Amino acid sequence: MANILPFHGTLYSQEVVGDIRNVVAPPYDVIDAEAQKALHARHQNNVIRLELGLDQPEDGPSGNRYTRAAGLLRDWLAHGALRRDPEPAIYPYRIEYLVPSGEPVADRRVLKGFLSVMELAEFGTGRIFPHENTRSAAKTDRLRLLETCRANFSPIFSLFSDPEGTVAHLIDKSVNVEKPRVDFLDDSGFRHQLWAIRQRDVLQELAAAMKPKPLFIADGHHRYETALTYRRLRRQQTGLETSDGLQPYDGVLMLFASLEDPGLTILPTHRLLNQPVPTVAEIKDRLRDRFEIEEVPFTGNTEVEARRHVLGTLRERGQTGPVFGLALRGVQAYVLLSLRPERRSCTGTSARDRLDVSILHTQILSALTATDPGEDAVLYTKDDDEALDSVRQGTAEAVLLLNPTKVSEVQAVAAAGERMPHKSTYFFPKPLTGLVMNVFEE
Repeated sequence: MANILPFHGTLYSQEVVGDIRNVVAPPYDVIDAEAQKALHARHQNNVIRLELGLDQPEDGPSGNRYTRAAGLLRDWLAHGALRRDPEPAIYPYRIEYLVPSGEPVADRRVLKGFLSVMELAEFGTGRIFPHENTRSAAKTDRLRLLETCRANFSPIFSLFSDPEGTVAHLIDKSVNVEKPRVDFLDDSGFRHQLWAIRQRDVLQELAAAMKPKPLFIADGHHRYETALTYRRLRRQQTGLETSDGLQPYDGVLMLFASLEDPGLTILPTHRLLNQPVPTVAEIKDRLRDRFEIEEVPFTGNTEVEARRHVLGTLRERGQTGPVFGLALRGVQAYVLLSLRPERRSCTGTSARDRLDVSILHTQILSALTATDPGEDAVLYTKDDDEALDSVRQGTAEAVLLLNPTKVSEVQAVAAAGERMPHKSTYFFPKPLTGLVMNVFEE
């Protein structure tokens, strides 16, 4: 099902660009405008100039951030800032990171995976499963970049089941752990290590081990759908089909990680509302038949203790059933909403309906707002303290706290052919953009 294609990776030359930390970037969809400008200023070869260039006032059809990215890519390859590996390889990748505060245990974990190109497969074939809906504006942007540059600068993050650890063992025995090709600490203090495996027998064994495994997209739905669209367009332009042999546009760059990897973390995605909501008394009247409601009052001196209690209770109770936190601007109390046990059978029969985030949207948001809040009325954060601080500081009208979606729930929704509500998961940590790129040779 997963057709792994070892490829000639394009990597930065550390002799030319210096410290790799200065030229890589987070995934484009977590970079805000301020970070975008900072990355541009950080280094003349930072990958942000390829992946998410700055718009200019004089931009037009013949000159824009997409054409500038293509020009820079050609220039960096010509002058040695980027170099294409002479032999096909797959690239084992490890991220040692600190779990963000708010998790039950703030400890260090290691996410293990590998980077490779995978032959594209259409959804519905049983080979690859999405779990989130996508938006057209983001896909239009990614398609213009792909058409112009003909390269994947950042990997799609996918998951596969490997309960025996067969793939991990194969990779571990094939790399010299003491001699990674890339090894550095990013701005958060996370350690990124990269190796390359080129031995043909190992590559064949790895491809065979991955072949029967279905894949679940963790991050990168927009880029995957864009790659499918690009393949269709290129086939129309070239008149070639799969029977004519695999073409560069038939594959896409991916990070593959195991569902069973203890280093895989999903963070919650809290909702920040920027529109008026009812009072606590009104909310309690509307929700008391469906939720057990606990109000946790506080003063300026006891807010920290109340916050710790609410967040701890949210995580603890979330192990056995849906529970949510609520905070309102100007209200000196936090509220815990636990779905009543007798109501759990009424949430729906599908895997999607049973998700906490689905229950939040259908049973709580509908009670807080007269109409479905528009895209501009809801903001998102994975950080517990940032969420609660927003109402304390008056930058949000209300905050709804969630527990993180479980990996098994993502797998169940995807396998059922369903899609989660927007912003249902935040897989952590994110693979960096620019460590290894897939530049097409057509």
